Amino acid sequence: MKIEEIVFATHNTNKLKEIQQMMPVHIRLKSLSDIGCHDEIIEDALTIEGNAKIKADFVYEKYGIACFADDTGLEVEALNGAPGVQTARYAGEEKNATKNMKKLLLELQDKSNRKAHFKTVIHFKSATTSKSFTGICKGHILETLRGEKGFGYDPIFQPENYNLSFAEMDAETKNEISHRALAFKQFLSFLRA
Repeated sequence: MKIEEIVFATHNTNKLKEIQQMMPVHIRLKSLSDIGCHDEIIEDALTIEGNAKIKADFVYEKYGIACFADDTGLEVEALNGAPGVQTARYAGEEKNATKNMKKLLLELQDKSNRKAHFKTVIHFKSATTSKSFTGICKGHILETLRGEKGFGYDPIFQPENYNLSFAEMDAETKNEISHRALAFKQFLSFLRA
């Protein structure tokens, strides 16, 4: 079965453009807005994998179009994997990145183990397939914010084998090594096969 059209479960046009450039040429990528999906999809799973699956399954069941969804979280070893599934809302429902980082730094204040990793899971759902792809970028949490680029926790996350935070890196380098890039590379290999 050859797939010619896939919905990416997002309303974010920048994310959509970025992924479209990586897609095999015969596949048209559509956003939730393109298919008229404005439902609030409740992501209430206890895992990052679970939330990606909820989104992809919802769109496939309702619209009958092959769909993939991604979900990302930051997992800190000394905090038993927190913030994890709560990454965006760690300091509250308003999803404030500055407050999230402050809370995390406060909780790690007296901890010597600062190991952490970002994890992105992409779940793909079609008539014949239900499959997840996981990308992990290992690193550690810095003691202070560094850098102006990026978003979310980027100023306090330093990937393994680099002496820059995600927020100090140029976009090319970050996109080469990031959790999201690693998950998408696996997904795209799957689509090309």
